[in-house]
Amino acid sequence: MIYNLRFFILLYAALLLSACAVGPDYKRPAAVATTGYGPPGSLPAATTAAPIPGGDTQRFVEGLDIPGQWWTLFKSPELTALVERGIANSPTLEAAQAALRQANENTAAQRGSFLPSVSGQYQAERAKESGAEIGLPQEGSILYTLNSASVNVSYTLDAFGGIRRQVEALQAQADYQRFALEASYLSLTANIVTAAVAEGSLRAQISATASIAKSQQAVLDITRRRVTAGGASQADVLQQQAALQSTLASLPGLRSQLAQERNQLAAYLGTPPADYDGAQITLDSLTLPPDLPLSLPSTLVEQRPDVREYGELLHSATAQIGVATANMLPQITLSASYGGAGTQFSQVFSPSSVVWSLLGGVTQPIFKGGQLTHQRRAAIAAAQEAAANYKNTVITAFQNVSNTLYALSADADALAAYALAEQSSADSLKLVQAQYQSGGASYLQVLTAEQSYQSALITLVKARAQRYADTAALFQALGGGWWNRTDLAVNSSTLR
Repeated sequence: MIYNLRFFILLYAALLLSACAVGPDYKRPAAVATTGYGPPGSLPAATTAAPIPGGDTQRFVEGLDIPGQWWTLFKSPELTALVERGIANSPTLEAAQAALRQANENTAAQRGSFLPSVSGQYQAERAKESGAEIGLPQEGSILYTLNSASVNVSYTLDAFGGIRRQVEALQAQADYQRFALEASYLSLTANIVTAAVAEGSLRAQISATASIAKSQQAVLDITRRRVTAGGASQADVLQQQAALQSTLASLPGLRSQLAQERNQLAAYLGTPPADYDGAQITLDSLTLPPDLPLSLPSTLVEQRPDVREYGELLHSATAQIGVATANMLPQITLSASYGGAGTQFSQVFSPSSVVWSLLGGVTQPIFKGGQLTHQRRAAIAAAQEAAANYKNTVITAFQNVSNTLYALSADADALAAYALAEQSSADSLKLVQAQYQSGGASYLQVLTAEQSYQSALITLVKARAQRYADTAALFQALGGGWWNRTDLAVNSSTLR
């Protein structure tokens, strides 16, 4: 009776101890103490406007929420179709979703450690043994049958929270995979938009180059007529032919870049290049979003999937300290078995054949050559490393947003200047061409004007594309609105 009382007192004490868990409790790092993305007054509230397509003013609206399908703000059905197709078919997203399912199952499996382990066993034995083995040589051999069945129960008391810390660490890993999925989703959609913009830029450059070549061909025809009339030399013809061929020579490289960009889009959409049939994107099919979100700095760390990823890695590393600490403390186990044994199957379940056992044990590591101590120190160092990586990721996030905001402002200013330069070059070329046709300008003046216009036109096309690309980069830098999205089977719908 005294033994049973002591046993239950020990069991009750262990259960009380199981209410706590050793090791530090995870606390999310404090928010970065900053109020903006640049020195006060360094970023304008709106961008400069230019009188060309894609030159509209963009306003930065503080606190404006980001839609889950932010790419629809470009108002291009072709672009939206590409992104949706990529989401549906991307192997990258498929792999990220499978990794999340695996992490969730591992966590669920570890939670099973909170419950007792129960197993059943049945054994039938038919044996013939010599009586000499038990000191009865006169009996000859002994033939017998033995049937036994039992149910075994074992349970490890989580007295110091080691199991809970293991579950906590695995749950943090599952949350990491959840945000890794969001990061993959954001990266994929942003890459598709950027590649589509690049495709539109290349098509515009090819069109502009072809237009320049057509103009140069017209000048070449005029020069040949002037040679016949005695108003120009054969050297002028040769120079114009060289300028035309130089322009035409740039077209194969641009077409090759366009084909490679289409192949890249095919890869994003999970399609071999030969089977890709996506719509041809042009810059004119895109609309520049007039209102751009500007998240509060305190909100950015909640919105960025990569920041949340590293936060969960820090959470997991913190929980591992508790696991390593618990491994240094006593491990309390309980086990019991209940069953029966008999020479016939029917006797196994009779009351007279019942056998049972109850066992409680405590294991305390005494000496392992410093292994447990060093494992705990390693866990602490891993948590410190995770904390530093988290801080670095946060700083990088602010850097990304700041860089993109400055880029958008500079893009608008540059586009306005390039638009003016292109218009001035076009007007100058028309004037010089008219003067040359009437004999009032030299061929060298025409050639110089052509080169100036060609350079201005291509630069303008690239500047237009850069505004679209940097607009997409801002949505990506701010987190892409994943908290407003419901299109994935595994969705993170709220900020925590």
